[in-house]
Amino acid sequence: MTHTLLIREIRAHAVPRTLPDGTPYIGINTGPVRQLAETFGITGRQVEIAALENNMVPERYARNLKSFSLRDQITLLRSGVTVIGLGGLGGTVTEILAREGVGRLTLIDGDRFEDSNLNRQLFSACDLLSVPKAEAAADRVARINPSLVVTSHSRFLTPENAGEMLAGSDVVVDCLDSLKTRFVAEKAAKAAGIPLVSAAIAGEAGHVTTVFPNDEGLRLIYGEPGDVGDKGAERALGCLSHAITILSALECSEVIKILLKKGHPLRNRMLLMDLADTTFEILQLI
Repeated sequence: MTHTLLIREIRAHAVPRTLPDGTPYIGINTGPVRQLAETFGITGRQVEIAALENNMVPERYARNLKSFSLRDQITLLRSGVTVIGLGGLGGTVTEILAREGVGRLTLIDGDRFEDSNLNRQLFSACDLLSVPKAEAAADRVARINPSLVVTSHSRFLTPENAGEMLAGSDVVVDCLDSLKTRFVAEKAAKAAGIPLVSAAIAGEAGHVTTVFPNDEGLRLIYGEPGDVGDKGAERALGCLSHAITILSALECSEVIKILLKKGHPLRNRMLLMDLADTTFEILQLI
């Protein structure tokens, strides 16, 4: 009965709309979604899923149509992604996934913003210096898309807490700057049967790959976990905002392909990017 009443109320707030190409659809704005969530004591995400299941489109996702079907958008809203590291890569990855409608986000970073982050980290700002990155990221997502369910951890990932923090995710995104912690994330993701999307950047160059639970994974890139240092080339080359933005988008593309089971993820492959000479190359790892 409650679900029937919810659908009736959604229909009462929905109005006919038209996409730029002339395709008609029935849309519902963000305000009514939030109002109905409060009225029915549920999340905005649940309201949006109910709308989509009944061929009504939350207006915030209308421009996803044509690339995503209604079923695709429902799948994203029902999915959970963990982002480890909320600096340059992680902040932009979080922003993109929130805007595209990934329904559950777990955000992990034990660090706080400092002045040197301002050149590239999307969630950093002068009034947020010394604020925990995970806290700022959760606040940002709440402002962008309050329908989502967000869990934030102002803790660093360790072998002891990794299993707990990754539990329940469909994809883990490695946005770390520590090689040793990358292997911790990979090990925990494999143990939980969760695909891992991993990227690293230095200067204007970077790479992205996807590791499934039974894959050999990051050792194909970095060697054995015990043989690597903790920091990569970023220490020598720095990291630039324009390069980070592109690499973050590539990570999100991998996440979406995995969640929607579409396209060809970079499994056992690595995409290399070098903006200094505008080259993109895919290497086969095995």
